[in-house]
Amino acid sequence: MTRLLRRERTMARSLPRIATIFVVAVLFNFPWEVGQMSLYVEEGDLLEFAVHCIVPSLGDGIILLTIFGIGLGVSRRSDWTDKPGTAGYALMLFSGFSIAVIIEWGAVYVIERWTYTNSMPRLPGLEVGLSPILQMIVLPPIIFGVTEWWLNLRLRV
Repeated sequence: MTRLLRRERTMARSLPRIATIFVVAVLFNFPWEVGQMSLYVEEGDLLEFAVHCIVPSLGDGIILLTIFGIGLGVSRRSDWTDKPGTAGYALMLFSGFSIAVIIEWGAVYVIERWTYTNSMPRLPGLEVGLSPILQMIVLPPIIFGVTEWWLNLRLRV
């Protein structure tokens, strides 16, 4: 079997997993985004508030797919999140932490996309918000676990 054909089969098997990760990530990140909104300077009406939570939740879904892709590249297994073991959890934590720090630092200090209120706890030294950092440390293992559960549930039906 050619390498291209193997890659196509792997991608076809991975699509349900990728779609499920994205959907679960958006659903789990949305309440976190809503919960931390008071830690950001925010102006506007209810519609603007909702958009400010939906759009970042979609971005969080992309971040989870990025973490998944990093793990896929390292492990060369599309099911690496099913039983990640110590190395898989370390990869999730390190990737989530690194991505969140880069995004927060860039958004706050480089492009000035958002601003923290005085209530936002900050990571000493980098002065980036602790809440979004914790979000990308705490939620990925949960999201990958729910994804595994959902995919296994669908296989049984």
